[in-house]
Amino acid sequence: MIHLTRRAALAAAAAALAAPRLATAQPIGGSAERPVRIIVPYNAGGITDVISRATAAGLQAALGQPVIVENRPGANGTVGTLAAARAPADGSTITMGITDTFAINRSTFRTLPYSDENDFAPISMVTRVPFALMVGAHRRDMPDFASFVRESKKEAGKFSHASWGVGSSSHLAFEFVARNLGIEKLHVPFAAQAPGMQAVAAAQVDSMMLPVGGANSLAVDGRARILALAHPHRIDLTPNVPTLQELGVPLATGLWLALFAPARTPAPVLERLNAALREGMKHETTLSVFRQQAGQPEPSTPAELAAFAAAERAQWAKVVREADIRVEA
Repeated sequence: MIHLTRRAALAAAAAALAAPRLATAQPIGGSAERPVRIIVPYNAGGITDVISRATAAGLQAALGQPVIVENRPGANGTVGTLAAARAPADGSTITMGITDTFAINRSTFRTLPYSDENDFAPISMVTRVPFALMVGAHRRDMPDFASFVRESKKEAGKFSHASWGVGSSSHLAFEFVARNLGIEKLHVPFAAQAPGMQAVAAAQVDSMMLPVGGANSLAVDGRARILALAHPHRIDLTPNVPTLQELGVPLATGLWLALFAPARTPAPVLERLNAALREGMKHETTLSVFRQQAGQPEPSTPAELAAFAAAERAQWAKVVREADIRVEA
């Protein structure tokens, strides 16, 4: 499991107390003592939680008021995202939206209880992290990608892969690889990233497509092997891992993370949150965690995030149609 260490959290808190507040006439939510909540619609330990806590450290330092993370998991992010949509539109509650909750779910769920476009106001992009294909250390017969392809084909319908839910980005990314290579696989969905990782590490499931930082944490401990990276080029975190494109699979994908507020949040509040995020992304705790996850700060304007999310919705709708995946809500 990946996490923000206690030492890092304490250092972030100390830095927040020492840092000057971003100039403003009005604290977020009307009181400097009132915490800003970032709703994370997934369990603790996964990439969304980790990036959110790192982002909160920087935001707290920039705003000069408490910023807390609240995990509200369930139904591939819909439970927490709906809670964020229904929160007061004063900036005191925001959410960390990801590819799944703000691009994919609208296509996979027959009935989605929120509108990713109409119920939210974009604040800023946060970061993007590439996906990696990993197998558990128990699959000694799969030391590299070529053996993965060969051996998985021998186990038609039995070779298992984990994801953090039916129709999730993790599921769809592996589905693309399997279809491209002609692999018949057994999908084992979990409620979040961390349980899926743990299942692979415990030899209960064979493989998983997930953010590279999580995969690398298991690889470093010898509990898994990273076979390929779903990225346009190799990265410093895993310099010896080839890309899927190098291996003949035309896939470059990952997870994007961005902050959204409830719709009708006043423009001055969105502007202040955007400015605070830009300042907070310079925070050493934030930068350190991003680097561990192979991510870089990518602040944007609200308009840029809105345009990006719209393009992502269209792109993933096509992928979902081709994979014919639906989730009954």
